[in-house]
Amino acid sequence: MAKPSVQPAKPRKRGNPNWGRPIQPAPAVATEFEMHVRQLGLTKQTCVDSTELRSWCERNRNRCYVPEWLLGVWGILVNPNLSW
Repeated sequence: MAKPSVQPAKPRKRGNPNWGRPIQPAPAVATEFEMHVRQLGLTKQTCVDSTELRSWCERNRNRCYVPEWLLGVWGILVNPNLSW
């Protein structure tokens, strides 16, 4: 009967291999507002005239990010003390 060949054990690498390297930046992720604007096919210029986007912003003003300039144009107020 043949003996199974045993390979020599490799020394275990210890420590953090990323020590001293800068942290990689997280990938940019679109906000819900940006995804909704893209779904509606709007541009920055056409956002102000969209009634569907305005109603979405009024419903989600305290839950999702909506640009301040757009809130100002429409006169929508956000509750700053609301926490989830």
